[in-house]
Amino acid sequence: MIKVYNTLSRRKEIFEPLQGNRIKLFVCGPTVYDNSHIGHARTYISFDVIVRYLKYRGFSVFYLQNITDIDDKILKKASEMGVKPLDLARKFEKRYLEDMKVLGVENVNFYARATEHIPPIISQIETLIEKGFAYETENGVYFDESQYEEFGKLSNRNIDELNVPRVNPDTNKRNPGDFALWKIRNEEPFWDSPWGKGRPGWHIEDTAITEEYFGPQYDIHGGGLDLIFPHHEAEIAQMESASGVKPMVHYWMHTGFLNVKGEKMSKSLGNFITIKELLENYAPEVFRFFVLSTHYRSPINFSHKILKQSQNSLKRIYKLLKTINELLDTDITESGENDPALGQLLQETRYRFLEAMDNDFNTPLAISSLFDFIREINRAINKLNVSKKSLIASKDFIIKSGDIMGFDFSFEEVYSELAEDLIKILTELREKLRKKKDWELSDEIRNKLGKLDIILEDK
Repeated sequence: MIKVYNTLSRRKEIFEPLQGNRIKLFVCGPTVYDNSHIGHARTYISFDVIVRYLKYRGFSVFYLQNITDIDDKILKKASEMGVKPLDLARKFEKRYLEDMKVLGVENVNFYARATEHIPPIISQIETLIEKGFAYETENGVYFDESQYEEFGKLSNRNIDELNVPRVNPDTNKRNPGDFALWKIRNEEPFWDSPWGKGRPGWHIEDTAITEEYFGPQYDIHGGGLDLIFPHHEAEIAQMESASGVKPMVHYWMHTGFLNVKGEKMSKSLGNFITIKELLENYAPEVFRFFVLSTHYRSPINFSHKILKQSQNSLKRIYKLLKTINELLDTDITESGENDPALGQLLQETRYRFLEAMDNDFNTPLAISSLFDFIREINRAINKLNVSKKSLIASKDFIIKSGDIMGFDFSFEEVYSELAEDLIKILTELREKLRKKKDWELSDEIRNKLGKLDIILEDK
């Protein structure tokens, strides 16, 4: 029985899909005008693990994500760079998908571009106008916030907090908090609509896309905490007003912020670290471990110290698996006095691991149970009080636990041999550079290896 914390109800609820074991999941994707930062990666890694676990539990998951490829930020950046907005969007969409692949985020079934869903966007806006929830002005079409009585139920805000201008005040709006569904624009790119040439607002693209693939109601909607208001609040108002079906989403799930020195990492604050920058110094699995060491709803404080701890924790796992493989290649006895106790421990650990994941996907608690088990297996190995059967069972459990969290622990030997070969190539290359007296580049190689805890000494 899986329990999920629902942002809408502000409590944990037993998870029950709308259609048997089939789950429809939507997570807000990126606005592709720049390189993605590790705050974004935190959200997408978290939902990748959530999907992995749901699949492990026997559910069939359709995971949909949008790509916002038309937006004011894209237009502004394209103008500054002197390129076409859609060319800019494609460039950074490609980089985003490359980053996700490197990080092992591989469970999204479909990425839906906003610009490829203009007809359903226009159709949903027309429905909102017909039902009296939207109105035209000389600047475009707006959603009338006052016509939807439950506005604010997700963010738990009152009308005074809600009824404020979102971005730029428009004197033609009925209420300060009304948001744009369609913006009339004459500059490229634009699309034809019943209200004139222009482009969609930010919020409407998501509900039009999810209605296209999921219908008016589905199981899970995810994203970062910063999207609750106004974005997710606006989505609820749009979809429930257009369809008349409530609730639009049964479970709202939100990831906590990734903070730098106490402040949320964001491009607007200029305190962000791109995924590519981080991966220059750390392996992708190290960052994934760093993310999963904190519950997805809790804030994470970015720290090189904690990343190093994550690196060392992974090394403990690889070291144990290497030891197990080496022992399995020897004439270890087929029975061990400690086997019954280890068998019981393995059963209890598996139960604790799954219990943690069932409880709102508590990855830090699941990881803790795994390392408690690793400690006991190491003790048994040190005492040579373990059989081949127990070693195989232990290895199998560790690898399967890794699969759930997105780690491929079955590659421990390949990883080790490849690492040794690469180090040998780099050290030989560095020696050639030293002979050519290219001290700057040779020192750079040594420093880079030093960041990976590989120390070179010149003698």
